[in-house]
Amino acid sequence: MADSPSTAPIADFTAAQTGGAPFTLLGRPARYTVLYFYPKDNTPGCTTESIAFRELYPQFQAAHADIVGISRDSMRSHDGFKTKLALPFELISDPDEAVCLQFNVMKNKMMYGKQVRGVERSTFVVDADGKLVKEWRGVKVANHAEEVLEFVKSQP
Repeated sequence: MADSPSTAPIADFTAAQTGGAPFTLLGRPARYTVLYFYPKDNTPGCTTESIAFRELYPQFQAAHADIVGISRDSMRSHDGFKTKLALPFELISDPDEAVCLQFNVMKNKMMYGKQVRGVERSTFVVDADGKLVKEWRGVKVANHAEEVLEFVKSQP
């Protein structure tokens, strides 16, 4: 389900990511940055979603878009997940939920009959000027990466 984005620019942030160098949103060379928030490394839905973005990565790159996955998992967990799935893009570790809170993706959810607080699967496309151009909240994994790619490719 796609939502209309806010017209306000996204506040810049810096966060730890795989690959060693910190991630900073603004000043990136890509025309678009795709930020996909997911609940947890090594779970079925998150694995499927990450593989879908991996498979389409060359097409995202051809459309001048970078992909970055974000969850609350530790850097160690992210390193293992990235290696296991051979992800060609980086993963941001957000254990203190600073980035998750900035994008308002922390939600109360029902899991196995209990209410838990967790990351709502969501994706945001930010342009090179730091403006949010598209967002998807409450994402269903099937065909989502393809939908994001089609949006990025449709931009002038």
